[in-house]
Amino acid sequence: MRENLHRFFRAARGVGVHVSPAESIDAMRAVSQVGFSDRTILRDALLLTLAKSQDEKLALGDCFDLFFSQPEPRQEQPEGADQDIARGAAQTPNSGAASDAAGGSPQQELGPLAQMLLSQDRNAIAAAIAGAAGAASLSDIRYSTQRGIFSSRILDAMGLQRLHDDLDELTAINPSLAERLRAALDGLREAVRDTVSQGLALYAREEAENLRNEILRNAPLARIERRQVAEMRALIRQIARRLRERYSKPRKRQRRGHLDVRRTLRRNAAWGGVPFLTAWKRKHRDRPKIVALCDVSGSVAQVSDFFLLLIHSLHEVVDDVRSFAFSSHLIEVSNILEAKSPEEAMAEIMSKVGFGSSDYGSSLIDFEKDFMSTLTPQTTVIVLGDARSNNLDPRADILRRISERSKRLVWLNPEGRLAWGFGDSEMPRYGTFCSVVRQCATAQQLERAVSDIVATYQ
Repeated sequence: MRENLHRFFRAARGVGVHVSPAESIDAMRAVSQVGFSDRTILRDALLLTLAKSQDEKLALGDCFDLFFSQPEPRQEQPEGADQDIARGAAQTPNSGAASDAAGGSPQQELGPLAQMLLSQDRNAIAAAIAGAAGAASLSDIRYSTQRGIFSSRILDAMGLQRLHDDLDELTAINPSLAERLRAALDGLREAVRDTVSQGLALYAREEAENLRNEILRNAPLARIERRQVAEMRALIRQIARRLRERYSKPRKRQRRGHLDVRRTLRRNAAWGGVPFLTAWKRKHRDRPKIVALCDVSGSVAQVSDFFLLLIHSLHEVVDDVRSFAFSSHLIEVSNILEAKSPEEAMAEIMSKVGFGSSDYGSSLIDFEKDFMSTLTPQTTVIVLGDARSNNLDPRADILRRISERSKRLVWLNPEGRLAWGFGDSEMPRYGTFCSVVRQCATAQQLERAVSDIVATYQ
């Protein structure tokens, strides 16, 4: 059953339940105490040790019910045939006249699979299917097109070739028994197909989700359909979690510093040099700050939604994050994003400054008037916008002063580079004062841009 538990953990990860090695060990210890005889107790034990939220509990419960359900073969035997089948399974195919014709040769018994099917032992058949599924590595199934391959592997592992030989012999000697065996084989094939479908539902979810996420990662953010917004927000949260995991530990180590060998030896001279007390070389690091200015006008509002969600998910990596949104005027939205859910926050932001005609010049004036003092030589300023100011004064002079007061100025533009500088685009003028200018039209490009920014603080 250890192999079954390992496959169950793999299926649980496929439905979105994070199962760490330590948690899997705890679950196996719990199962060793409660056993497998009572499925209700087993289910409760696994949910208690693995689920960490109500959503995970529901997903894990559905996964358990699917994983431990055993497809059974159809039983289409006519009434009163049980005794005949039992006799046929116990006897040899070479009986009666056929045995005389063979000159009294030793009787040849039916194979194990034929005897199992004719005996109609459902528990034995289910156990044989489960064992063959393990031998065929059903947990490796990933795509629906692999159903036929894995069905064939499972049937071969159960002894299908020997069963065909038995059928050939029975057809010549006992056609009635052969017909019943064929009916039982049809039921077995259906049970195997159900088992493979079950495996596909359990083990292919993670692969399907990865494929779906890969498509979303490369889809233009501005063209995401309404039905995909929730999936994209979930993907952005995954990106933020991945960035936190990548950069949080190095920062913790760097805060502590490196071991100072000389000072450590001096401190522990009284103990013969045994390092009971350690000394560390601490390097002073300025507190990093990020100031994000997001255009939420109609043309780029949806991109800004995802960008603000990602920025405010990185507080464990960057100590100080302040966010601003603008279209024709600019406001700070840091408190809104921190206090409310993404849906509620973006609804409030849009009601205040969203979907208007963009006026970069007026918005930069607002920032210089009220928030210029937030900039320090340690601040990275990120501007997300298409730099289209509807032919109004772009006030590039204010952007130059922002660049001079900050550590660096990064501009992320959701438009393609071929559109920069055409029409009312002020990107070439603004780009003069930027440290970095990058196209940022997809989630993948957004992840790379933010990752590069955060990496400079390590």
